[in-house]
Amino acid sequence: MKTPIFRGTCTALVTPFTDCGIDYAALDRLLETQLEAGVEALVVAGTTGEAATLTHEELVALIAHCVRFCEGRTKLIAGTGGNDTRRAAETARAAEALGADALLCVTPYYNRCTQAGLLAHYEAISAAASLPMLLYNVPARTNVRIEPETCAALAQLPNTAGIKEADPDVGRVLKLHALCGEDFPIYCGCDDRILPFMACGALGAVSVLSNLRPKAVKELTDAALRGEYGRALSLQREQQPLIEALSAAVNPIPIKAALALAGLDCGPCRLPLTPAEPALLERLQALL
Repeated sequence: MKTPIFRGTCTALVTPFTDCGIDYAALDRLLETQLEAGVEALVVAGTTGEAATLTHEELVALIAHCVRFCEGRTKLIAGTGGNDTRRAAETARAAEALGADALLCVTPYYNRCTQAGLLAHYEAISAAASLPMLLYNVPARTNVRIEPETCAALAQLPNTAGIKEADPDVGRVLKLHALCGEDFPIYCGCDDRILPFMACGALGAVSVLSNLRPKAVKELTDAALRGEYGRALSLQREQQPLIEALSAAVNPIPIKAALALAGLDCGPCRLPLTPAEPALLERLQALL
C-alpha cells in the first residue's frame, strides 16, 4: 500500500524573481500566505516555478530556503525532474540532503523518450534518492505521456508515491487505479478538473490557482475529500472564470500577473516567457 504524501491541496509555487536573481523577501511573503491558509503541501521549483530557467545553484538555494522557512509546517516537495536523467538524479540526491519531504519528477521533454526510456529514467532517479517520488504526467508541456501500463510498472518502485496527473482526460484516473491499484495516490494537475478527478478517486490537487487563492482551493479539496460533492461543485464553479483566465497564456505568465494585481508581486517571468498582454491584465483585473 502506498502512503500518500498529502491529501488535499498542494500549491505549485511560483518563483519570485528580480533582475538579479530570486526575490527571497517576496518568496517569504508568498510562503507565509500558504502556511496561514493551511495547505497540505508545496511544490518548489516545479513547472510553475520556472525550474527550466533556474541554475543548479539557484535551485539548491531555493529548496534549502523553503525547507528552513516552512520548518515542517507543511510537506515540501522539490521539483527535480528534467530531460537529462543523470542531472535529475543528482538533483534528487541534493533535495534529499537538503531536507525536502518528497520529489516531483516531470517526464523528460524534447528528447521524447519511449516508454522503455521512461522506465529507465525513473528507475535511475529512484535508485539515486530514497525520498517518496511523485511522477508528473503533463503531455501538453512535454509531448511525452506516461501510459497507464508504464505507470503500473513504475508503481512497483519502492519510493514511487503516486502521480501528478495533468492529462485532462478524467478517465485516466479510473484506468490508473484499475492498473496500479485503488490505493495508488493520484493528484489532479488541472485546476479546472479538481472536482471530477477527486470524484473519481484522486486525493487532491497540485494547484496553480492556490498561489493566489489557497483558502478557496483548500476548501474545494476538503469538501471533495469529505464526499460533499454538491458543495465542491459550487466551489469549482465559483473559481472557474479565474481558472480559465489563468490558462489564457503560458503558465506562469497569468498567475504572476494576477499575484501582482492582488498585491503579492512576485516579479517577472524569466525569458523566454514575456509579460502578460494588456487584454489579459484587464481580464484578470476584472475578475479580481
